[in-house]
Amino acid sequence: MPDAFVGVLNTVNLYWLALAYLVLVYVVVTWVTGSRAGKVWQAIRENERRVEVLGLQPYRFKLLVFVIAGLLAALGGVTHLLLLGGSTPRTTTSDFTIGLLIMVVLGGAGSRWGAVLGGVLYTYLDNRLTDLANSPTVQDLPGWLQVPLSEPLFLLGTLFILVVFFVPGGIAGLVDRVRERRAGRRPGDGGPAAGRVVEQLREQVGAGLGGGQPRDGV
Repeated sequence: MPDAFVGVLNTVNLYWLALAYLVLVYVVVTWVTGSRAGKVWQAIRENERRVEVLGLQPYRFKLLVFVIAGLLAALGGVTHLLLLGGSTPRTTTSDFTIGLLIMVVLGGAGSRWGAVLGGVLYTYLDNRLTDLANSPTVQDLPGWLQVPLSEPLFLLGTLFILVVFFVPGGIAGLVDRVRERRAGRRPGDGGPAAGRVVEQLREQVGAGLGGGQPRDGV
């Protein structure tokens, strides 16, 4: 462990390390998804076969996103290791995986700022619910209330189910729907229609994207 991250007095350095990693990931993801390769990834998600017909090679673009995701995940693992001061078996448990899933669903899948907000909100709730479970107020409740309130994961799982059923798209999706209603649009009208990304990609192929040429019959 580097000396800059050891000791109580250097705890602030761990905070800046985590914040720097968050900013790095956010900037990189924003940049790559807005690039030409990002447009190809969206088109592959909609119709990979049509991307091939346009003369592009989906395998290369999928390999690129896999490498970028792997690099960011590796940096995240190093950051997590430094934050914890060493490896722990907890990272291999289902609780850790479920926690990540709740973060994404709570904030909003497909939204960068939603994922960040979901992570912050989940961490806050996890800590506060743990304190609540150990508080005298909960310990004095009847058994049928004390047991569920003493399990933070049970409460977070309940929140996960409620969000899935009643707030699809998470917080980010809720904000988008409110904006669309205020603008006088029906929910879902703001984004491109299905297949539109592929058509936009077809128009950009002539500008040198991917180095291929569209074939006849597209």
